[in-house]
Amino acid sequence: MHSVTIKLEAASTMELVNALSTIATELAKRDAPESAAACLELTETLVAACDMQESALAGFIGRVDATAEQARWGYPSAQAWLRSSLGMRDNRAKERLTLARQRHRLPQVAERLAAGELSHGYAVTIGDAVARLDDTDCSQAETTLLEMADQGFSAGKVAAFGRRIRDLIAERDDTEDAPDEDSRRGYDKSWITTTRSLDGGRYVKGWLNPEDAAIWDGTLAPLAKPAGPDDRRDLAERTAAALSSVLSGGHKASKVTVICDLDTLTGGNAPARLTDGTPIPAAQARRIALSAGVSPLLLGKGNTPLYLGWRERFASSAQRQVLKTLYPSCAVRGCEVPGTLCEVDHVHGWALGESPTDIDQLALACGWHNRFKHTNPDQIQITKDQDGRYVYQLLPPSDARPSSGDHPPPGDIGPPDPALDWAA
Repeated sequence: MHSVTIKLEAASTMELVNALSTIATELAKRDAPESAAACLELTETLVAACDMQESALAGFIGRVDATAEQARWGYPSAQAWLRSSLGMRDNRAKERLTLARQRHRLPQVAERLAAGELSHGYAVTIGDAVARLDDTDCSQAETTLLEMADQGFSAGKVAAFGRRIRDLIAERDDTEDAPDEDSRRGYDKSWITTTRSLDGGRYVKGWLNPEDAAIWDGTLAPLAKPAGPDDRRDLAERTAAALSSVLSGGHKASKVTVICDLDTLTGGNAPARLTDGTPIPAAQARRIALSAGVSPLLLGKGNTPLYLGWRERFASSAQRQVLKTLYPSCAVRGCEVPGTLCEVDHVHGWALGESPTDIDQLALACGWHNRFKHTNPDQIQITKDQDGRYVYQLLPPSDARPSSGDHPPPGDIGPPDPALDWAA
């Protein structure tokens, strides 16, 4: 057990954060008290303390975001830093970033959050509600929404009223913004959004303008007719099947790549996967193989030219297929850009003549990290995992790395704890 002794008034921000981290570590190790009543009271006290910590966190994140400090550490945006480095869910990262950016425009919210008089949930809700308002409307909306919170309205009700405020302001200013988010895009251009589900499927939502709708009807309507008297699918299911047929080229072979073991194809239970890492049940992989056929993917010198040497600057299409199979996402640890959207990277730099265009000298990196690696080679640590794939680990800027045996420089805001995972 560690002991913590600190003089609050004289302590720096770094010392306070370190003390808080030590206390949190000890608290996390302890079991909950037997008394449920005590647990209820402790929960309320701890949540209030966490809300006040969120106030400090918003200040830290706001400073990083305003100065683009995250770019020096290899992250394309503050949201990517929160998501990749700190492991936040995307929605959680958006909430914290929104509050950090709106905090200076919401003096009442900031003061009450820091004092423990307003929950973090209400603060985030109000911050999101005023994000698209000008300063005058923001001030009035802040007062109105805080009054609702004081009257006991739930955060959901406050959020709904905040959306209504935005709609009324749009109507007052005679803007073209429509009340709901979907209609705000207008009706001139077609649009489609998709969301990946946990089992590898996708939810699809969108709008087609009259021209595109005519193409949709002319292409899919004939294919969406019942296949016969025994076809019990409804129109929605037949339309989805028709769309899938068109996307796959009908009788033409689909370009979907499924990676699996030979044992899986011959009856094993090991799951297969798509190139983005999505798992595919063994039985489904076998069904795909039956309808699409099996094409072996060979690594090495053979019928497929995988080794190109120094004379070739760009990777071949066959090499790209191999790399997309090996790398579900960007080679940088924590980056979530799918491998299918990444660029081929010469691990040791083709321009310097140190790395031929051979498959064992290539990896996939997103556009941001490919450029970052080229301009900041001292901030990339390259290793290989147990499967032989290259792994790029981001390192802090040289001026933020503590020397061996040295203590962090004094001051309120210092560099991260040297025990963090950049030195692995």
